[in-house]
Amino acid sequence: MPNNTATKPVVLLAEVLSPATIEALGPDFDVREVDGTDREALFSALADADAVLVRSATRIDAEALTHAPKLKVVARAGVGLDNVDIKAATAAGVMVVNAPTSNIVSAAELTVGHILSLARRIPAAHASLSGGAWKRSSFTGAELFEKTVGIIGLGRIGALVAARLNAFDMRVIAYDPYVTSARAQQLGVQLVTLDELIAESDFITIHMPKTPETTGMIAAEQFAAMKPTAFVVNVARGGLIDEGDLHEALVAGEIAGAGLDVFTSEPPAEGSTAQALLGLPNVVVTPHLGASTDEAQEKAGVSVARSVRLALGGDLVPDAVNVAGGVIDPYVRPGIPLVEKLGQIFSALAQAPLTSLDVEVHGELNSYDVSVLRLAALKGVFTNIVSETVSYVNAPLLAEQRGIAVRLLQDEISEEYRNVITLRGALSDGSQLAVSGTLTGPKQIEKLVSINEHAIELPIEKHHVVMLYTDRPGIVAVYGQKFGEAGINIAGMQIARQAAGAQALSVLTLDSPVSDELLEDVSAAIDADLFRQIEIAEV
Repeated sequence: MPNNTATKPVVLLAEVLSPATIEALGPDFDVREVDGTDREALFSALADADAVLVRSATRIDAEALTHAPKLKVVARAGVGLDNVDIKAATAAGVMVVNAPTSNIVSAAELTVGHILSLARRIPAAHASLSGGAWKRSSFTGAELFEKTVGIIGLGRIGALVAARLNAFDMRVIAYDPYVTSARAQQLGVQLVTLDELIAESDFITIHMPKTPETTGMIAAEQFAAMKPTAFVVNVARGGLIDEGDLHEALVAGEIAGAGLDVFTSEPPAEGSTAQALLGLPNVVVTPHLGASTDEAQEKAGVSVARSVRLALGGDLVPDAVNVAGGVIDPYVRPGIPLVEKLGQIFSALAQAPLTSLDVEVHGELNSYDVSVLRLAALKGVFTNIVSETVSYVNAPLLAEQRGIAVRLLQDEISEEYRNVITLRGALSDGSQLAVSGTLTGPKQIEKLVSINEHAIELPIEKHHVVMLYTDRPGIVAVYGQKFGEAGINIAGMQIARQAAGAQALSVLTLDSPVSDELLEDVSAAIDADLFRQIEIAEV
């Protein structure tokens, strides 16, 4: 880095960050401060900024980016990125980084705190005694000893929760379709189905990402199947639990109580169901405190400061969420988002936990360093199946924790396209899955070109449905009519088969997502062997 102060890169602190964050930046930058909530002051300060560090109060949106012609990196000192417009930043060529693992211990400990608070009725007892009453008999609680806790989502936070609750001599069970039994055994956890977990647990805690599939995954049907003495905890994402159904279950006594740190809208709006939950006596609430510890805040600040140093130094930035950064050849770089999307498609199609993954690179790309594509594949595979933010630094760790062996294989042979990238994996049920993609034309269009050796060629879009069924006349008319009657427009379609009357693969591009009820209806109508909706997240 240059030593002349006048030529030092400008790093703008838009919110108060710890002294350790500034120390981690080092002496090579011109560090300036501004109140990021003052938009005019922020816009003025961004004019010279090479990097800006924010927490949650400062919005770096498309408007702010127009005032930042020199900006190279936006660093969010925390996990969430709701206040950063990643799409606009990517379009402007600005890297976005965060601190994906900074709060995992804090979140796990808060989860245990909610469980203990519910079991021993600590908040209600505190309020009663603070009000001058001494009512010991009114606050009889329950021990955790030998109770069953069900963990929905056994990622990094879920695993930390399991380790802590094992120390209470609880029976720990978990539901996570992407975790192998071997990994669960290492954690001292018994894998069960979601229905089994709901029925058997005394305490249920959820640690899943928020996706179309997981939104509202705990709702009226699940509450009805729980023990009347059960408690539910959500420190992960608002919306995973249906707040209206939770309110009804608590009022009706279907379950004993709930601990909530997150809500569908924050803060809960006046007159909303979430606000109604705040007043119930059997609910313990906190205002999204999962990352609110001194240690988590310091870890987050130091982590993003290091990322800023890497980004402004031209090095690979492992925690970049939109671009890989670093010294990556321009010929390789367009393949990164393609491979991430192939990873999302792969995980959506997998019918059992992944045990090994080969990232195969065929064609001219092999003249370049393509190691970043291995990271991109893992990032894509885990994007929609773990609760924490996935990056280039933690994706290999997530694979290692799950016992997934990963290889990068390269050769120069690509018969139909200039380059083809294939993700080929072995699943725990003994089956294999392979998806392939390529970039075509001057605009480098991302295309899906093969699923399990079924050759297709379809641009990758946001909404897809993949169907595998026995080839016979009239199938296209059946599902076409079903989707049409539901108002779902099919924007594109490819069908592949290896022989007449054998298995056929249909991949549809849709203009909008499809309800679970419609998916089940169409799947039954065509007697599908495989039927999956794929929602491609922004990369």
